[in-house]
Amino acid sequence: MAFAVVKYLSAAYLCWIGAKALYTAIKTTAAKQIDTAPHSTATCKKRPLLSAYIEGVLTNALNPKVSMFYLAAFPQFITGADQSVTSSFLLVFLHSAINAVWFAAMVLLVSQLATLTRKGAFQRWLKGVTGVVFIWFGIKLASYRITP
Repeated sequence: MAFAVVKYLSAAYLCWIGAKALYTAIKTTAAKQIDTAPHSTATCKKRPLLSAYIEGVLTNALNPKVSMFYLAAFPQFITGADQSVTSSFLLVFLHSAINAVWFAAMVLLVSQLATLTRKGAFQRWLKGVTGVVFIWFGIKLASYRITP
């Protein structure tokens, strides 16, 4: 009985969120665009590029997953020869260079996508799709049956 109550309340909540998103998508016109700015320009302060870079380097350097990756994967590619220190540094340098290229490409891609997603038509489309999906999830949850 408790499961059924939680299930139907959750389904109703999902449908309510979906209906609200659909209403917003239909109500919003091209003249009245949805505000997608995360912060107002008055409260959002710019961070220096060097500060952001140092924070990123420290976050990555202090991440235990990165250390575990280097300890687990790299010894397989390093020989026990006299040039092992040189080959180790070369391997780490190549890995860092590949990561730099990858993340630079991601930054460029995401910045282009951010420009696209700020457009009113895209926001209306996204709200509409989200509303339909949430309503569908709510109906699916409400019709869920436990088989013994």
